[in-house]
Amino acid sequence: MSKYKKQSHVVWKCDYHIVWTPKYRFRILNGLVKELVDHDIKMLCEWKSCEVIELNIQPDHIHLVISIPPKVSVSLLMGRLKGKLAIKLFKNYPQLKKKPYWGNHFWSRGYFVNTVGINEDVIRRYVKYQEEEDKKEENNGQHFNLFD
Repeated sequence: MSKYKKQSHVVWKCDYHIVWTPKYRFRILNGLVKELVDHDIKMLCEWKSCEVIELNIQPDHIHLVISIPPKVSVSLLMGRLKGKLAIKLFKNYPQLKKKPYWGNHFWSRGYFVNTVGINEDVIRRYVKYQEEEDKKEENNGQHFNLFD
């Protein structure tokens, strides 16, 4: 029963694998931007009583394995995460709004979500080691510089 959580009237295990990207999949989630996003995802998830199990921020996408209580919908959580993060990023880096392709939208419109069940360990390993695989591919790609 240790994998399950309890509240007054419910016993639950609602774990999800969520992936989302910056607009146009620009490779901007590195350096100080990555640190800000990492800190704020953890803070906002805690505020919504969610537990971050694994978090991996790549330059062009984010993997999050998270435990969400039944009273919080995935779409509500993602709306809050993406909205609050975008506001803070544009506030801390006002030059982002000057680029014609950003507008007032930092994130791509959608996201990927999958429930984590029997294959939890496989998914957790994938999220944890995704960075190594992306670094291999990164040598062939272009980089987006925040301050250009």
